[in-house]
Amino acid sequence: MADNSQDYLLLAFRLLGSLALLMYGMKTMSDALQKMAGPQLRHVLGAMTTNRFTGMLTGVGVTAAVQSSTATTVMTVSFVSAGLLTLAQAISVIMGANIGTTLTAWIMSAGFSFNITDFVYPAFFIAIILIYRKQNRVVGDFLFGIAFMFLGLGTLRQTGIDMHLGENQAVLNFFSSFDPQAFTTTLLFLLIGGILTMCVQSSAAVMAITMILCSSGVLPIYQGIALVMGENIGTTVTSNIVALSAGTQARRAAFAHMFFNLFGVCWILIVFRPFVDMVCSLVGYDVTMTKEAAGNAAFLANAAKLSFVLAAFHTCFNLVNTGILIWFIPQIEKLVCRVIKAKKDDEEEDTRLLYIQSGIIKTPEIAVLQAQKEIGVFGTRMQRMFGMAQELLTEKDTDKFTKLYSRIEKYEGISDNMEIEIARYLEQVGDAHLSDETKWKIRQMMRQISELESIGDACFNLARTMNRRLQSNQDFTAHQYDELHGMMTLVDSSLTQMNRTLSGRRDELDINETFRIENDINSMRNRLKSENIQAINDHQYDYAIGTMYTDLVSECEKLGDYVVNVVEARLGK
Repeated sequence: MADNSQDYLLLAFRLLGSLALLMYGMKTMSDALQKMAGPQLRHVLGAMTTNRFTGMLTGVGVTAAVQSSTATTVMTVSFVSAGLLTLAQAISVIMGANIGTTLTAWIMSAGFSFNITDFVYPAFFIAIILIYRKQNRVVGDFLFGIAFMFLGLGTLRQTGIDMHLGENQAVLNFFSSFDPQAFTTTLLFLLIGGILTMCVQSSAAVMAITMILCSSGVLPIYQGIALVMGENIGTTVTSNIVALSAGTQARRAAFAHMFFNLFGVCWILIVFRPFVDMVCSLVGYDVTMTKEAAGNAAFLANAAKLSFVLAAFHTCFNLVNTGILIWFIPQIEKLVCRVIKAKKDDEEEDTRLLYIQSGIIKTPEIAVLQAQKEIGVFGTRMQRMFGMAQELLTEKDTDKFTKLYSRIEKYEGISDNMEIEIARYLEQVGDAHLSDETKWKIRQMMRQISELESIGDACFNLARTMNRRLQSNQDFTAHQYDELHGMMTLVDSSLTQMNRTLSGRRDELDINETFRIENDINSMRNRLKSENIQAINDHQYDYAIGTMYTDLVSECEKLGDYVVNVVEARLGK
């Protein structure tokens, strides 16, 4: 008895360990693929979504390439938030991602049909050689991921065989206690599949367990498919929980994904038996065969096809579901927008990061895109802060001046926080195994946020000088106000050019306009300083107001320098 319990414990650990290998292998492979093709995939996703059908095909292709529907969904949401895709286009991409992810089930079913572990050791050997040759490191990571995935699948398959589940009377009695004809049994297994997927955070792991149970002849195909349907819902519940801390568009995309799968489960339950029988006949699996009538060998040979039945069902289900719902994307968009309403744009929203969300599942290459979008928001907020400083210059009402000054002070705190939060995020991304190009991009982004924070400091220094002028009960002359407005207009133009640069593609940007404006700012600074000295000597105004005037001019010129530094960092100069 003690020996039996030890055997079962060892098998249980083998099962858990092989599942861990499978999940790690899939993640490593997906990350490596994104490193190899990250920028190209992003451009494909942005360019190939002209209508619902190309959007759906793009979702299929990208997800099949990176083996991660989550990665495709996160990229899609970031494009929606940036205004590069509409929500309707994003929904079509997510539908395609659901089809693309079925390739994983086919890979797993292939792993269950024959012993693939013999092929993984050469792959490990080649992978380690490539990793040590730095230029092929990402390819080595990809091979490592595939090898780990197939090693996990092979170990799972062998563990399932060694468990002799088909001969374990206790396990057989447990599953036979459920009435296979009852609708409540289907609902129960659907619920179990959903809960298991939410617990282990991997539909692939639950699919692997289902394949073991079905191919060993323990779990009838109808209950196995109910588990697969539950996995589809469980994975969308997880993404909705993750999206709670994200922006409105991320929550809408996650809800659209859940609606897509829930709708599919509802109609499949109505035609459950005929649909499953149709899939079984396509694969060549005999639903009516029993062990008693056909014999153990024939029964197990028939049961071995069940992993392919599960993969075929998963594909057929998503193909039919997409075929139905792709015609109703505008209606789905309206429903999603009605259920998840946009948050009111209040001042407090300015304190939040829009694209970097702690809850969103990240992969390094996509995280860099999110960070660049956030830096674009940072630049826009700094221009808004400078606009407040311009407004403060001519504000004569003391109460309004005080409120506006407090708001600028608050924005200075926001700029400090944004620099810290984005830098912390980039540091976390930088801890991952990255391509050399991505490491370079992160270094440039660190430069950008440092200079943007300096722009915030410069804006606050302008406000403090204006406050000092107010406290002194002195005022600038009309000519000084005109010149300051001219200088600030130039600085605002440079900020506008900077924000165009931050939001555009690097290969389409030109730095010459930024340098031209900077030269104009420098020339104006030199002229105004010379004129100021002459005006003080001519007693047009006293030295104290002249000092505050030149302080504002100098701070504007410094701000222009910071803008040039941001643009140079963005363009990699």
